[in-house]
Amino acid sequence: MALGKLQKVLISESLDPCCREILQAGGLRVHEKPGLSKEELLREIRDCDGLIVRSATKVTAEVLEAAERLQVVGRAGTGVDNVDVEAATRKGVLVMNTPTGNSLSAAELTCGMILCLARQIPQAAASMKEGKWDRKKYMGMELNGKTLAVLGLGRIGREVATRMQAFGMKTIGYDPIITPDVSATFGVEQLPLEQIWPRCDFITVHTPLLPSTTGLLNDSTFAKCRRGVQVVNCARGGIVDEGALLRALQSGQCGGAALDVFTQEPPKDRDLVNHPNVISCPHLGASTREAQSRCGKEIAMQIVDMATGKGLTGVVNGQALSKAFAPQTKPWITLARALGTVLCTAGKQVQGTVQVCTLGTPLKEAGSYLTPAVAAGMLAGGTQKEVTLVNASLLAQEAGLKVTTTHSDVAPEPDSSTGLVQVSLQGTPHQVMGTVQGSTPVLRQINGAAFKQPAPLSGPLLIYRAKASDTSALATLTGLLSKAGSQLLYYHSSSMVAGEQWSVVGLSAPLSNLGELKPHVTEVFQLHL
Repeated sequence: MALGKLQKVLISESLDPCCREILQAGGLRVHEKPGLSKEELLREIRDCDGLIVRSATKVTAEVLEAAERLQVVGRAGTGVDNVDVEAATRKGVLVMNTPTGNSLSAAELTCGMILCLARQIPQAAASMKEGKWDRKKYMGMELNGKTLAVLGLGRIGREVATRMQAFGMKTIGYDPIITPDVSATFGVEQLPLEQIWPRCDFITVHTPLLPSTTGLLNDSTFAKCRRGVQVVNCARGGIVDEGALLRALQSGQCGGAALDVFTQEPPKDRDLVNHPNVISCPHLGASTREAQSRCGKEIAMQIVDMATGKGLTGVVNGQALSKAFAPQTKPWITLARALGTVLCTAGKQVQGTVQVCTLGTPLKEAGSYLTPAVAAGMLAGGTQKEVTLVNASLLAQEAGLKVTTTHSDVAPEPDSSTGLVQVSLQGTPHQVMGTVQGSTPVLRQINGAAFKQPAPLSGPLLIYRAKASDTSALATLTGLLSKAGSQLLYYHSSSMVAGEQWSVVGLSAPLSNLGELKPHVTEVFQLHL
């Protein structure tokens, strides 16, 4: 996929000035308009190529639909639950984030929240401001020897764990991705959730908000916890069921909670915020000068790198597109897309199962980016406005097209050192095979017929199958080209299969009518690659 030129970027929230400066230095026009209403955003986004947000701007399907030129949404921060990633993917819009930018700030706030819960510091400070001296009322607890459960052991979770270990806390945790061996290296014993609930004095959550994590702490789990358990949520509102938390606080099952995030922000229901054992902040996890500068700088640099073709980092969707920026993979992606287009055109169908087989050790890891490229080629020319590496897999699935990948380290000569890509339409005789020569994608084989000289897969092409003994097809084609004022740039013929040959013809311009050629061939089609 060739990305369009990025020209105009809208920053819809307050960010460090370095963000704007880096974008402008990269040759982009920047419009900073924080605090836009939904209607204003819908107007402003129409002619923008990029959008940079924090957490307040809701990038909905409606916003994405209104953004006629949008290519990338950059989230200056970690979570992207304010972005409709599926709608962005369907439209071919990249979503980026800066997963490391605010990790330390969020971890430090979490540690501060744990300390505040243990010693009731905010409540004691508020009492002092009221002129009171309540030494007995605010009896706290030591953290030394207490057990902290860290749910989610990514960047932030592990930073919290290592810091709280310095206070003498025992750290246990759970993460479906991080292995127990890895978590053990930073001092966290992993346990099943059912074993965590009854063992911990404090629980802190550091997961994304997903269907599987929504309501992770609920009435059932609170009932399994030690009475008086302390809960911290500096991740995402909704991971802790707010109704269940309030009930646990009222019953004493939960001894205290520290919340930086809420299901609705700002929260309209103030029962939790007003509870005497709740410490709350207005979503300050990333609100440090250092984090804001880091996130603003990182997202700006990522977008400038994208605009200048240097590469893609922090991509939430369309990871395959990241590979498209590497010089060595670009021609292979072009080849895979071309093979998909040839196969779809020859097979005259989009639905079904397509098998992509990469041959040769150089392509051992290539399946991840060649699969969506083949899908994009298969879907090209359909009703979808534009099929890209970002949305190809999703659109293929919706179109009833399944693309699978296999690999073999052995590729036949003469392509053993470079590699070969074979694409087959399951249940049919249709199969194409190609490679890259230099930086040029070429067709090696079609439906079992091999080309002695591989045919370049670029520009307007005419491909036909005819009897090997009948030379009238080429003569007729030459006459058609002369009438149309189009030139024959190259001609490649295949080996003979069942008395027939395939021919690939490179043209300077496509032919408008193939009627005169069709009586001389078994099949013929044109395509533009």
